[in-house]
Amino acid sequence: MKNPISPTSHERLLRDEDFIVSKTDTKGRITYANPIFMEIAGYEERELLGKQHNVVRHPDMPRAVFDLMWKTLKQGSEFFGYVKNMAKDGSFYWTFANVTASYDNDGQLVGYYSVRRMPRRAAVEVLTDVYAQMSRIEREQGPKNGMEHATKYLLDLVLREHEDYTRFVLSL
Repeated sequence: MKNPISPTSHERLLRDEDFIVSKTDTKGRITYANPIFMEIAGYEERELLGKQHNVVRHPDMPRAVFDLMWKTLKQGSEFFGYVKNMAKDGSFYWTFANVTASYDNDGQLVGYYSVRRMPRRAAVEVLTDVYAQMSRIEREQGPKNGMEHATKYLLDLVLREHEDYTRFVLSL
């Protein structure tokens, strides 16, 4: 479903002390959002709980980044990445995200836990261009092939100087 909110050019900046925390079920539906998440995103708790986490997805974010996130999580690894999100009023905010799987006492996957904090500005500057190129590839290649080609572009870029995507992100 297309998000009815139109993006604006207004950026919300996180403070050093801001930690956005959320939990989702295994389908990506929000089960917990901390007060900082609600403040930065401009939503009330009742507007977030039960909604897909992509309610805050900015249209500038390439789908391939989220595809890489899901593949990383399904392999049992934690995901680190820079994400541009969109608030309820259309403004945007960048985060450095860490996403991990959550398990119950029997070791069964019950959802995901994400902590997002203020990103490094130098990393945002680098990734703004990278993500724009990835989004262009996704548009040009279409829904069937776009994500695969954008992921290849990203990984080719990363592997020139780093062992993997996580090391690349952490080096920015």
